[in-house]
Amino acid sequence: MANGSRQAAWEFFGTELKRRREDAGFSQVELGLRVFVSGGYIGQFEQAIRKPQLDVAQRIDELLRTGGFFERTWRKLIDDKRYADYFAEVVELERTATKIAEFAPTLVPGLLQTAGYARGVMQAGNPFVTDLYVEEKVAARRERARILDDATRPVYWVILHEHVLKIPVGGEVEMAEQLAHIAELGRQRKVLVQVLPYSVGAYPLMGRMVQLMEFEDAPPTAYTEAVYSGNLLDDPALVKRAQGAYDLLRAAALPPEASLTLIESAAEDHRRCASTT
Repeated sequence: MANGSRQAAWEFFGTELKRRREDAGFSQVELGLRVFVSGGYIGQFEQAIRKPQLDVAQRIDELLRTGGFFERTWRKLIDDKRYADYFAEVVELERTATKIAEFAPTLVPGLLQTAGYARGVMQAGNPFVTDLYVEEKVAARRERARILDDATRPVYWVILHEHVLKIPVGGEVEMAEQLAHIAELGRQRKVLVQVLPYSVGAYPLMGRMVQLMEFEDAPPTAYTEAVYSGNLLDDPALVKRAQGAYDLLRAAALPPEASLTLIESAAEDHRRCASTT
């Protein structure tokens, strides 16, 4: 589904939600209280500014007695085959986030990946698929990154473990280009990047990625990922724990300027390796 038609479909979702809410005699605040979100959150659904999570759509169906209409519509709209089933909802949330904070222990985060790096990741994990499949996945990943070019881009804070800088994903040339891209975004102040050095030793969330997202008028969320699966967390207690772990990582990481210098140095190391092979 094209972006324009997808947005039109979400606007229909919002229009139907407003109509059925009013028919049931609920204000936005009243409906929000009953499905455990704010009234402003309901307003954003109705204006197609924000997309509800699946459990919220299900609670709306139950309360308004709509026979599963909102759940079925949600599933159809969120079913973006360019992304893994467990990740499609995260992509929708990224588009409306006001702040994204991410920790990457092993790979460059998708929002920062160059085409060459993304291609290397895809080919390593899918050695028997066609080139067309790989290029479609790479294009989808690059499309996600466009939110960093928007005038209304989110505040984006990334902590990379030093390990991420060392592995030549896609090859030495591609890795040098990838690190140069990250450094350039940092120098342009589009992202704030820190590196967690090897010298720190043990650290919170050992080996686990986490992505924290904040919104204008909605509760924050946390996303974590395992093998071919992901967990989108909105329980306030769990999100608070994830935020606390991220704060500890931030405190242990190198300052931004020192981090950019290290990233640029690592990029030069990969260039030298490329020139000698």
